[in-house]
Amino acid sequence: MTEMIRAEKLEFQVPSRNILSIPELVIEKGHVYGIMGPNGAGKSTLLKLLSLLEAPTNGTIYFHGEKVSAQTVTLDQRRKIAIALQQSLLLDSTVFQNIAVGLKIRKQPRKVIKAKVFEWMEKFNIAHLADKHAYKLSGGESQRVNLARAMILEPELLCLDEPFSALDFPTKMKLVEDFKSILTTSGTTVLFVSHDLLEVKSLTNELFILMNGELQQHGSTEDVIANPNASTQSFINEWKSYLTL
Repeated sequence: MTEMIRAEKLEFQVPSRNILSIPELVIEKGHVYGIMGPNGAGKSTLLKLLSLLEAPTNGTIYFHGEKVSAQTVTLDQRRKIAIALQQSLLLDSTVFQNIAVGLKIRKQPRKVIKAKVFEWMEKFNIAHLADKHAYKLSGGESQRVNLARAMILEPELLCLDEPFSALDFPTKMKLVEDFKSILTTSGTTVLFVSHDLLEVKSLTNELFILMNGELQQHGSTEDVIANPNASTQSFINEWKSYLTL
């Protein structure tokens, strides 16, 4: 597999404590990675560092073999990364305009924008909402627009910070199912922070478990869940018992 990101001796600190301390972490192209751990484990901080939104206190991040940080990231590198959050943060406009905004910023021709917007609305099953105002969408519809807005840019790396957590269970699982199908054909590399083991099992093929700012286990999602180590066993087994209730 092709290495996309390598982090070495990665640390992030605030005056009162150490948030992250990870000796080495590698992200390979085309994989869908889950990032799980208890509250305060450093999941969102790790996502911000790997997406080049923040710089580590210490350590080095390489993107396609080039040393890079939040301060030195080029426009070309920035455009290879897209982010979708729990809150969809849609513009005060229609669904079509929300999905088109990134292409407009990149000054794509109008015909190209129209074709691509409708292509991605079809993929996310929201073409019928093209003219609907974003503020009138349901939670599930808003998140579909949010993901389509990110994916239309064809990012090499998509960073997701709990985008499904505010949705009810049926809406969530249908969106996860549809999104997994889209990722299968897109080849996009994904970093997916979640509190939900069911989401992670459904969407990812590799899993990182963070505990107290340290990477305690990494492997295939199936293997990590089936064979937690001494450090992660309590956390994973708690989620397993929750799923069997």
